[in-house]
Amino acid sequence: MSDTRSVLVLGGSRGIGAAIVRRFVKDGARVTFTYAGSREAAERLARETGSAAVRTDSADRDAVIARVRDSGPLDVLVVNSGIAIFGDALEQDPDEIDRLFRINVHAPYHAAVEAARQMPDGGRIIVIGSVNGDRMPVPEMASYAVSKSALQGLARGLARDFGPRGITINVVQPGPIDTDANPADGPMKELMHSFMAIKRHGRPEEVAGMVA
Repeated sequence: MSDTRSVLVLGGSRGIGAAIVRRFVKDGARVTFTYAGSREAAERLARETGSAAVRTDSADRDAVIARVRDSGPLDVLVVNSGIAIFGDALEQDPDEIDRLFRINVHAPYHAAVEAARQMPDGGRIIVIGSVNGDRMPVPEMASYAVSKSALQGLARGLARDFGPRGITINVVQPGPIDTDANPADGPMKELMHSFMAIKRHGRPEEVAGMVA
């Protein structure tokens, strides 16, 4: 399969994001991806795939908007950047929680709106959410759950706004995926698998397949 689509992946240097970059490149698309702290991983992935890596802090609204705007007309926008903060809600730093919301909620919203300004009819906007947008079976992850549930409202609302142009908005909600952030042999393995019908972590390539 080959295409000439222009694809931007926000948060593409590692894990699920890197698998998405590899999949779109394999399919023949022109891919640009952003990174924040993982410069070496980003440069390595860009060399490996022939994609373009650009540093963009997803906590910075204006930087996100500028990156999307400067990417020109996109056929596909994928928003994968996201963070999680764990701990007692009564003890957490409000500034850190606000940063989580900027990355997990504000960035996807502003990126999607900005992409739609130039996106051709029939474009695609995909946001990587989480199964925790639907259910939260453990304590100390409230802020993360809030942010992932918010993406559902984003998709339903912007789908109405952009639907007349054939632009679709979808949220992919993985469960546990085997990445550096959530390794299959990590300390939460048994607890997470206890909720699941198939007792294994997913693979980044499986999420990338859904996105593609």
